[in-house]
Amino acid sequence: MLRDRIKAETVAAMKAGDKERLAALRLIGAKIKDRDIEQRTASAPVDDDALVTDVLLKMAKQRQESIALYTKGGRTELAEQERAELNVIESFLPERMDEAAMKEAIARLRDELGAQGPKDIGRVMAALKARHGASLDMARASALVKDALSE
Repeated sequence: MLRDRIKAETVAAMKAGDKERLAALRLIGAKIKDRDIEQRTASAPVDDDALVTDVLLKMAKQRQESIALYTKGGRTELAEQERAELNVIESFLPERMDEAAMKEAIARLRDELGAQGPKDIGRVMAALKARHGASLDMARASALVKDALSE
């Protein structure tokens, strides 16, 4: 399980004295605990790995936005700190699909669903997220789906 791997990595970072990695892992653990608290009131239980992956994806996106803002503002030391955290977060995420693999998956889904035009973008995106969610850059995938369905 992903949660157990994060806990084991936290202990290993403590023993190794790797303060930067330990701080990032503790942030991840705190966000996961926050999500666990939110899930107590949820009507349906969520798969644990899916929950942890969702937390990690959101954290990665936040770090990417922060890096862009810090770089634009000339705050390179803060951008480097965010990059270090992003590297730790991404080490727990599945491998990202490249553009060719995304186009292939979109073409397969378009054929399976019989998607014809822009009105089917939502169906294709939902199926794409269900099958490949954590390994996709959803913003890029959205643009590729729009291109594929407007042809």
